[in-house]
Amino acid sequence: MNRALVIEDDEVTAHAIMTELDAHGFQAQWADNGRDGLALAIAGGHDVITLDRMLPDFDGLTIVSTLRQLSIQTPVLMISALSDVDERVRGLRSGGDDYLTKPFSMIEMIARLEVLLRDPAPGETEHCLRFGGLQMNLIAQTVTLDGQAIALLPTEFKLLTYLMRNAGQLVTRTMLFQEVWGYHFDPGTNIIEVHLARLRKKIEGPGAPAIQTIRGSGYVLVDKD
Repeated sequence: MNRALVIEDDEVTAHAIMTELDAHGFQAQWADNGRDGLALAIAGGHDVITLDRMLPDFDGLTIVSTLRQLSIQTPVLMISALSDVDERVRGLRSGGDDYLTKPFSMIEMIARLEVLLRDPAPGETEHCLRFGGLQMNLIAQTVTLDGQAIALLPTEFKLLTYLMRNAGQLVTRTMLFQEVWGYHFDPGTNIIEVHLARLRKKIEGPGAPAIQTIRGSGYVLVDKD
């Protein structure tokens, strides 16, 4: 069972997060202020931390930067109503592993935590990803399917890289927009669907993984075999 520390001063938000974590098999602990949250995080015993940006006593940036200075590498998902790019960059540069803006869907929060908790896939090295019959060399920027080269456009390569890194895990449209295109979710565009349709055609084959659409949630790269 994964253990989560929730550092959140808003009781309603904290209760919603704790309820969702419990429903997904997490054992969760709550701190309603920065001082207690930092003390619990330093004490350890948690697999992942959700950290509100604005807190009494110590704010989220102070907490995460202190943890990293102490060489505590527990994955941290920062949660904040501050959504502009500069604030997200500050959160990540301070040591946060991911950044989620309020309001947010609970299923996206769980998906992001699952990504942070994911163990490296079998056969994955720093520059090589393997899943099913697909293999990616991130340095040479090459992709093969059962040994046969596949030509991908740069955005298709980035999209497949993110799906491969999170194979078997749900990734939401918001996550893809932020990680592949570098901007917030825009409900008025079908850019993801267009690129996924092209990518699916290029990686079709007997040994190829499938990109499954989970209606209303996101996408999962699965091994058809």
